[in-house]
Amino acid sequence: MDRRREMTLRFLAQPSAVNFGGKVHGGAVMTWIDEAGYACAVGWSGRYCVTLYVGGIRFYRPIVIGHIVELQARVIYTGTTSMHIAVDVRSADPREGHYTQTTHCVIIFVAVDDAGKPAPVPAWEPQTEADRAQTAYARRLMELRKGIEEEMDAVRLRDEGAASS
Repeated sequence: MDRRREMTLRFLAQPSAVNFGGKVHGGAVMTWIDEAGYACAVGWSGRYCVTLYVGGIRFYRPIVIGHIVELQARVIYTGTTSMHIAVDVRSADPREGHYTQTTHCVIIFVAVDDAGKPAPVPAWEPQTEADRAQTAYARRLMELRKGIEEEMDAVRLRDEGAASS
């Protein structure tokens, strides 16, 4: 099977994605990010994948309706059953063709078997210095996420305790 580490999607931002400010709605961008990440994860693993975690979505600038939207998703780290996919969103006025970055995030997908259980994925090994930097970035995010999850669990347990009293 041909393993694809990267996936690029391009399309026009449609009026159906407009927000109250006349630009593309952030929720539409989040949907596109998940779709591009999914396509990349499936292309790498060869299996159905589910989204486990979406973190640190950073919106740099709005996307204008009618602009070309480009989403580039790439594997930056693999675990036993999981894949960290970095997704960069860019947009361009089709009259000019100059793309500028609008959004970035990292999504974690888990490959699953026919029974819905986590399934092994092929290991991805960094080949270049840029690849190694992306893997280090994914590892740093994993460490930061541990602290965030601990804080969120503490709040959830506190709230559950308050609701049951």
